[in-house]
Amino acid sequence: MPQPRIKICCIRDAAEAALAIGLGVDALGLVSAMPSGPGVIEETTIAAIAASVPPPIATFLLTSLTDADAIIEQQRRCRCNTVQLVDAVPPGTHARLRAALPGIALVQVIHVVDAASVEEAVAIAPEVDALLLDSGNPSLAVKELGGTGRVHDWSLSRAIVERCGKPVFLAGGLRPDNVAEAVRTVNPFGLDLCNGVRRDGHLDAERLAAFIEAARAA
Repeated sequence: MPQPRIKICCIRDAAEAALAIGLGVDALGLVSAMPSGPGVIEETTIAAIAASVPPPIATFLLTSLTDADAIIEQQRRCRCNTVQLVDAVPPGTHARLRAALPGIALVQVIHVVDAASVEEAVAIAPEVDALLLDSGNPSLAVKELGGTGRVHDWSLSRAIVERCGKPVFLAGGLRPDNVAEAVRTVNPFGLDLCNGVRRDGHLDAERLAAFIEAARAA
């Protein structure tokens, strides 16, 4: 089994980015405006961090926007090499993003709730470069679109991995003490986490190192 890629989300500044890269992560998540959840930073900060990150590290722009033109404009301001769509978007949006943003990877978040989430993931997979499975709840009055710290049903995630035919990142409540089980159960392409490697809101080198070691030993 190949080692999963590791993406650390909710990066707050260039120092956190450098810390994560130094410990061996493969991707950074930069959170733009959200209806709820942690890690939101200004677009100017996102652009500055993205400009400081060396290849081949991926920079993910997390966007809650659903209008194609607005997403395109936001990516051009922030200059990340990957767009992570944390909410469902109207039909045709992915194709418009592809046409306007050549070379920019598209990752669609699926909030894993029940068996219908599996069918949603399988249907959208051909439109994107990868899926990211999280534990939000878009049906709430104030949408939860990530950063909840909750674990969802990994058997559903495993079904998505087996059926969708695209790389899948697993998110939602991952920590150094449960990541090995997550890797064995789901067999994801990548792992994504925010809260599980932080202390008092700041990226913690010891926790991140422990997470990476556990993930790669799995």
